[in-house]
Amino acid sequence: MLLSYSLHLPITSSYSHTSNRSPNSSGYIKFRTRYRENLRYLRALTIIDPKTKPEDLPLPNDVDHIIDTLTFLKSHSFSDADIPRLKFLTPELFTTAVVPSDVSAVFRFLADDLAATKSESRDLILRCPKLLFSHVDLCLRPTLQFLRQVGVQGLNRPTTRNAHLLNTRVDKLHAKVEFLQELGFSYEEAVRACARLPAIFGYDVENNLWPKFVYLVKEMERDLEDLKRFPQYFGFSLKERIVPRHLHLKKRGVRIPLNRMLMWADQKFYAKWK
Repeated sequence: MLLSYSLHLPITSSYSHTSNRSPNSSGYIKFRTRYRENLRYLRALTIIDPKTKPEDLPLPNDVDHIIDTLTFLKSHSFSDADIPRLKFLTPELFTTAVVPSDVSAVFRFLADDLAATKSESRDLILRCPKLLFSHVDLCLRPTLQFLRQVGVQGLNRPTTRNAHLLNTRVDKLHAKVEFLQELGFSYEEAVRACARLPAIFGYDVENNLWPKFVYLVKEMERDLEDLKRFPQYFGFSLKERIVPRHLHLKKRGVRIPLNRMLMWADQKFYAKWK
């Protein structure tokens, strides 16, 4: 166990509390003991680098601040095992620049707007810790409304696959719809395609979507209707899935629908067309 009992000790962090005490007084000794225990605890959680030199260690008041943040997170179902991931991806969370009230609005949004339980909120944040620093009114709520409007499924039952979607601003979501419209989709067809493949909202146009479309049209000699019938095409790797399978079929003079070409497992696909 990672010294979690230290969170339950009464912490007196300010030096002013000991300024009138003798260095040998019991209060001072207890104060120093608590401080050392909390330092060990923060090292165990990787919040403090174990290699930190004594002169670079955070002051008692700063340690107390971090302990308050940890206590807040624990009240929302986070465990000691979750903290290193949060520290790695959002180190600013464990600084004096952030207080629990700064991120409490996100937890309220997840509970009220998404109907997430504490456990589900924890899972969403662990999947995308940067959710904690997203503005509810400027990002999270408008994004949720847009995703529901276009028909993305699963938003009424929080799942971790929605975490990064929720943390995407509406203008970036609109950009993917507009990209499909530029290819020849109507607006209704574009939003329907995005609803069928929500991951498309996270794909880069220049380095992902556009090269796949060019290959579809020029090398595979397929038209837009093929893509409309199977927009999930964009979800497959160009290098590892699309190109090898297309070349394999082309060599054998076989032409099949995109869904059969890409969705079959390797064993079934290559056994069918040897």
